[in-house]
Amino acid sequence: MKKIKILCIVGPTASGKSALALELARQLDGEIISCDSMQIYRRMDIGTAKPTQEEMSRIRHHMIDVAEPDESFSCADYVKLAETEIKDCAARGKLPIVCGGTGLYLDSLLRGADFEETAGDEKIREELFAFAEREGAHALHEELCKIDPESAEAIHENNVKRVVRAIEIYRVCGVPKSELDRRSQLLGDRFDATVIGLRYTDREKLYSRIEKRVDIMMSEGLLAETEALLSEGVFEKNHTAAQAIGYKELLAYIAGEEDIDTAVERLKTATRRYAKRQMTWFSAKPYVSWIEADEKTFEEIVNCAKKLFSKA
Repeated sequence: MKKIKILCIVGPTASGKSALALELARQLDGEIISCDSMQIYRRMDIGTAKPTQEEMSRIRHHMIDVAEPDESFSCADYVKLAETEIKDCAARGKLPIVCGGTGLYLDSLLRGADFEETAGDEKIREELFAFAEREGAHALHEELCKIDPESAEAIHENNVKRVVRAIEIYRVCGVPKSELDRRSQLLGDRFDATVIGLRYTDREKLYSRIEKRVDIMMSEGLLAETEALLSEGVFEKNHTAAQAIGYKELLAYIAGEEDIDTAVERLKTATRRYAKRQMTWFSAKPYVSWIEADEKTFEEIVNCAKKLFSKA
């Protein structure tokens, strides 16, 4: 059976993925499937850099606002829904363009393995979250280091949900998550995918883009959005939302524990660190074809992407 041809645009936050995907969708008659673990949540708009209503009116988007922010939504949930949307796009003669920076979601979508469904035990999960609350994220991460150092190296200790998931998989299966990942790589890919990444060899140029984005988010009402989500109890109910960069850095200011300038600077620092982790993840993936965006105009970047896609 012939695999569906798709185009994927990846890279660190603020690298210009969304703008590139929009233009490619316009020129190649495509639709966009978001690959962002936070854009799936309704009312988490500014902090997740969702496309505007005007952009979504021009090009149809999928996998945005598909869940309430206080409900659980796993990588396996994403894969199921995104695969359905991709098939629907292709059936209507549209090019599915997957765009986003959540590497785990993309990897699981492309490679044809739902490893997130491999094992699950709610009681173990609750115990691990309780341990993290009691002993701290670092202590939980140390537990992962003991049983699966490879996954521990790839997962930041502050990403408590993913650390918990990795430990849960090991306790249920008796096999490290990193080993299950390797086994799943032996399976065939789901799609005929061309994956194009945007990166900046001059890191300061990317960091400058990140700082500008944060300033724009603040001017657009990120603080008010955070306060509204906090009042809903979202951050208490959803561990993923509670870890979302763009919100948690403002909570100390809302609580009256620091001034707004300090909070915004922490947000910029956290975003830069996140971008660095994204680059580390995607740089290790042999399936990504890179465009160096430093000195290129937007038109040149678009043309490079079209050439890479046409050669695939």
